[in-house]
Amino acid sequence: MIGILGGSGFYEFFDDARPTPVANPYGPPAETAVVGEVEGVEVAFIPRHGADHQYPPHLVPYRANVWALRELGVDRIVSATAVGSLRLDFAPGEFAVPDQIVDRTWGRPSTFHDGPEVVHLSFADPYHPDLRKIALEGMRSTGATTHDGGTVVVIPGPRFSTRAESASFVASGWELINMTQMPEAALAGEAGIAFVNISVITDYDVGIGGAPPVTHEEVLRRFAESVGTLKSGLRAMLPGLHSLALAG
Repeated sequence: MIGILGGSGFYEFFDDARPTPVANPYGPPAETAVVGEVEGVEVAFIPRHGADHQYPPHLVPYRANVWALRELGVDRIVSATAVGSLRLDFAPGEFAVPDQIVDRTWGRPSTFHDGPEVVHLSFADPYHPDLRKIALEGMRSTGATTHDGGTVVVIPGPRFSTRAESASFVASGWELINMTQMPEAALAGEAGIAFVNISVITDYDVGIGGAPPVTHEEVLRRFAESVGTLKSGLRAMLPGLHSLALAG
């Protein structure tokens, strides 16, 4: 089964779906997962912030969301997120399929392994390379400009960057900025779920090319403009994601 985690402004994916609750040691997910069929593929969907966007980035129940998908039999997840751009050539309205993460979050429950057994996740490549290829092809099939690769720095939120913080991220050579891809990506890895992200570029971070301070209203407006293309790309990639044989 394919799992989809929806981001800001992406709260539903299919019309005919059944809510499918599961037992969860990490409490309730942001919303009960709904399961349905899309392009002949069974899909489980959870909007990570909740259907009413009631969970801010630092309070999203990441462990419960990922665990719920795992219990439903999901072994590959597509994560859709709004991101800011740290480079002029990654423009608002475009998409990216990133290949690296830098985690700058803190204070979030970020692992399933709290002991007494100690487990260290191998996380050198946070996004599954074969899923990345399929996701890139799916998004480009819509005609959307979609960047192949990029590093996402994940900040705690819910506030946006200061000018100095943004300048430091640019100086580090990173391309994108987001508030929710960690610990989501790492938890998927711990759960044995292949993970890929579709980044919807909604804004330039403050100071990039003289950009003004980012607002939540701008992010939601831009995401709303792109969500139709995002859904079309997801539908295009689902058969390939479903048929891909995962190693291990």
